[in-house]
Order: sequence, then C-alpha cells, then structure tokens
Amino acid sequence: MTAVKATPATPPPRLPVRAKADAGERGWGGVSPMLTRLAAEEATGVLVRERGSLHLVDGAVVHAESPFAPGLDLLLTAHGTLRAEAWEAAARATDERHATTRLLLDGGELSSGALELCHLGALYDAAYFVLAPSSTPGRFRYGVTHPVGGVRPVPVAALERETLRRRDLLHRVWPDAATDGAPLVRADPVAPPPVTARQAAVLTLVDGVRTATDIARALGRRAYPTLLDVRRLVSAGLVSPRPPAPVAAPRLPDVTDPDITLLKRLRDALEAL
Repeated sequence: MTAVKATPATPPPRLPVRAKADAGERGWGGVSPMLTRLAAEEATGVLVRERGSLHLVDGAVVHAESPFAPGLDLLLTAHGTLRAEAWEAAARATDERHATTRLLLDGGELSSGALELCHLGALYDAAYFVLAPSSTPGRFRYGVTHPVGGVRPVPVAALERETLRRRDLLHRVWPDAATDGAPLVRADPVAPPPVTARQAAVLTLVDGVRTATDIARALGRRAYPTLLDVRRLVSAGLVSPRPPAPVAAPRLPDVTDPDITLLKRLRDALEAL
C-alpha cells in the first residue's frame, strides 16, 4: 500500500481592497452614485433624498436643505449678522429673476463675505444629513431652482470628501450614532471633567426632551458642530441618550364575582360528564 502525502491546499487569492486614501483623493466614496452621475452630466435641478435635498446648477451643488439642520435664514439672523426683518422682506420680494441672496446683497443688508461664509456653512451642514445612508431611493427633478439662490457652487467631489471626513470624525469621537437623534439627558459623574464654553452652552439645554438638532436651533448654531459637542459630552460621561420608556405590562381584565360563579358551574358540569 502506497501512502500518499497530502499537499496543503493553495490558499485562495486575497480580494482586492480599495484604499481609503485613494477614494478620498478622488472625492468618491460611494456617498451617492446618483449625485456623482448628475455631476458628470452637469445637471441642473434638485436631488431629493430621505433627509433633505441638494440643488445643483451645471453639476455643482449651490444649496442644501434638511429638516435636521438649521437653515441659512436662522444662521444669518440668530446672532445679528442680518436683521430678521431684512430676510423676511427679501424673501417676500423674491421672484424668478431675483433670488433672496441677490436682493440682500444689492440692498446692502449683507457683505458678500459674510453671506458666503454663512451660506457655505449651511450648505455643508445640511448636505451631511442629506447624504446620510438611506434605504429610500433619491429622485432628481430637472430644471428646478431654489428661491434663496446660490452664492458659491461646491463641486460634488469636494462635498463627498467633506461628508466622509465628518462621518469619520464623529465615529472617532464616539462611535454610537444614537446620540445624534435621540432626546438627551444629563449624567451626574462623581468627578465631572472640564468642558469648553461651547460644550457648556450645549449642556445647559440638555433637558431629556431636546435632541442635538433641537439644541443647535435653540443656540442658532450649525447642526454638525453641535453633534460633535454632544458626542464629546457623551464620551466624557456627561450626557447620554434618554433610555426608551418601559413597555407597560398588559392589563388583565377584571374578574367579577358572577364571572367566578359561572366558571365554577362550567367546571362542575365538565367534571360530571
């Protein structure tokens, strides 16, 4: 009998892995294939997704809106950069030829630098939520423009890179995303660590009801930096998501004396059979 020596099986080849650095340099990370395609075709219109919308002109993003991020109007008026009355007047006068931002600039209500800074902050802030992973397909409507108007177009590649960077930063600060949308409660550590002035302002508004987005609106701040503040407070043990309310046990029906008598009669009848 001849013994056959078993030879080790050849290991399967390793699957190719896309380098994160390469994806970052390209500005493409699978954030939104539809958005990438729209940029390539230089489309103009609005991309509507589950958590907001992106407005494009010639393939670049000029405006973003999300219910999870304070809008440009709040960011401009909350701290005195623009009078609320001036924004309201410009919004009422907006028509197909005159965007709100153009009316504010032409009327001398805002400097171009202040408007550009606030507009880009609001755009990147809202786009972070719009481009969040979603199970709902997006839809694009061609030719739609926004009455606020664009200030400085943002290339899709730059927007995707920044979105990925923000996701990564939040994950490194605190990996649990439950803190982003849940009502927040304060903790009471024995030796609380020091906090910054920004974080102290956030901590003051934690009341068991407000979410991070609610706090951002109350403070007149952008939502993403507030998410960062909240996650740092959670990491420091000062804040946590409010636990879900306990599920009440099902209430048993009341049993009256006549019911008990009837049950006894039924039992006696069954025993007599």
